[in-house]
Amino acid sequence: MPERYLVISADCHGGGNITDYRPYLPSKWHDDFDAWAASYEIPYEDMKGPDGDRNWDSKRRLTELEADGIVAEVIYPNTVPPFFPKASLGDQPPAANAGDLEARWAGLQAHNRWMADFCADAPGRRAGIAQIMLHDLDAAVAEIRWAKDNGLTGGVLLPGAPPGSGLPPLHDAAYYEPLWSVCEDLDLPLNHHSGSAAPVAGEAAEDKVVFILEVTWWAHRTFTHLVVGGAFERHPGLRLVLTEQGTAWIPEELARLDHFFDRFRHASGSQEMEWGLPLVERMSLKPSEYWARQCAVGSSFIRPDEVKLRHAVGVDKIMWGSDYPHKEGSNPYTLEAIRASFANIDPTEVRAMLGANAARTYGFDIEALRPIADEIGPLIDEVAVTLPPQSLPPEAEKCPALVGFGKRS
Repeated sequence: MPERYLVISADCHGGGNITDYRPYLPSKWHDDFDAWAASYEIPYEDMKGPDGDRNWDSKRRLTELEADGIVAEVIYPNTVPPFFPKASLGDQPPAANAGDLEARWAGLQAHNRWMADFCADAPGRRAGIAQIMLHDLDAAVAEIRWAKDNGLTGGVLLPGAPPGSGLPPLHDAAYYEPLWSVCEDLDLPLNHHSGSAAPVAGEAAEDKVVFILEVTWWAHRTFTHLVVGGAFERHPGLRLVLTEQGTAWIPEELARLDHFFDRFRHASGSQEMEWGLPLVERMSLKPSEYWARQCAVGSSFIRPDEVKLRHAVGVDKIMWGSDYPHKEGSNPYTLEAIRASFANIDPTEVRAMLGANAARTYGFDIEALRPIADEIGPLIDEVAVTLPPQSLPPEAEKCPALVGFGKRS
């Protein structure tokens, strides 16, 4: 039998339809929910059109992912939870601690309970990620324990704390210590997705373009904050996954941080040493060493040029993702996206980046998934064949991995 890759997407998105969440809310919220749902207009066309149900239709989702050769997925949020003005992945006004904090928290808990049932509908094939808020760490810790007990093996979505959010920055060791502790104790990964750390953007075209240009930069800061705040030092078992933030930035950023941390220790008489020495004296590793010990990257639709840097990033750190069902995701050109990025790469390395790393990070059972992969996974020999430039329909270039492979007029 021809050998096939076992593919796990480390970056997919999903959530319930608005009315799906009602049964998961405590009854005291039902009247408020009915009033909210009756007047709420979903702000995203792709969630209310004919493809909106890809977020919550379990059978359709399995069918489309299998057609793409994907046997399992990690599911980040996508749809709008109860009482939120828009999707909860990013920060949004009004600040929850100045507005409807209690209602939004009930809405996120409803999402988590819906997600647990959604994952249970496809045992062993979905790792759902639990959402929390950072305004009440005791409540967040209790919810994380609930997630562990109820099969949300994707771990925890770490929200951002951007300027203007009213939250302490993530390097505030005293405030966030309970969060780092419980994730280490329960061996649940912290996941930080692009978009969740950026300040609120305006609606002008310029605002949206600046958001696109800067959104990943805001997300990258999370690693720096956890290093500076000592979270990785105090909790060597804490794991952080940075998803849909690109991959090529990592080697240069690690080198930059190592440079500064070296100056904090050794640049006698400098401002860097004056400010930084008290901090780095509490640390046993360089930033790049914390990365190597405790971090991974959800490399959504990894581009061919990024794959060239795989050894500098760490082949054991990279987890491919399709970003299903987002517009820029690889569906329905996933085989082509995989070929574009991984042709002529050692199959042992490709196996790690396409599935084995995600299985290790999120606890998927490879032996249980192997029979499915043997039926639907991309053929190793097929992936090895270079994808010719301009060989696909123009719309394939919606996926960043396929830029240059669409036919040009």
